[in-house]
Amino acid sequence: MKTNLITTSVALTALIVLLGCGGKVRYPNYYTLNVPAPPDPPAAVNVHSVLGVRQFRSPAYLRQGAVVYKTSPEQIGFYAYHRWAVDPREFVTNAVAENLRASGNFAQVKVYDGRPGIDYILSGRLERLEEIDYEDGIKVEVAISAQMTSVANGATVWTNSVSEMGTVNKHDIPAVVSEMNRTMARAITKLLTPVPGAVASASAAIKTN
Repeated sequence: MKTNLITTSVALTALIVLLGCGGKVRYPNYYTLNVPAPPDPPAAVNVHSVLGVRQFRSPAYLRQGAVVYKTSPEQIGFYAYHRWAVDPREFVTNAVAENLRASGNFAQVKVYDGRPGIDYILSGRLERLEEIDYEDGIKVEVAISAQMTSVANGATVWTNSVSEMGTVNKHDIPAVVSEMNRTMARAITKLLTPVPGAVASASAAIKTN
């Protein structure tokens, strides 16, 4: 019994020493993308089309949850303690839907769930959302592509892709994420700018046939 007590005491002492030497437990930091909210949509005039926005896709490495950095065009790294609180695909899907809703060019814009009553479907892909460390200074890159199809005939009525770069003033993760937000906002604006004309032309063509 005495031997067991001594062994237990030694084990507890060793554990306390190890915990003291190891320092504090490190927990992940979580971040979210945040772009300016679009303005309220204008009053609808002769607008009847309903648009469904599918959830955006992305490369597998952007679905891991960690903030991504690249030290060369071929090498991808992940910050172990800096992670996204929300799946970037979900964020981009909702942001694109909100901007299209604010355009006033559709009677209704909603995230597509497979139900009927949709005139157009927008499908997209978040191609890149990463810190770039192999060029001059620290940069971020955001790349998005999307296309819109008509449910009536399956025709593609619009397609676009954009790639935006932003420069980070200092190399810490909050600064990187802030620049990603600004770059993401520019990318979404550029991506969606030509949508209304393309859909209007397609709608007119369908009505005249």
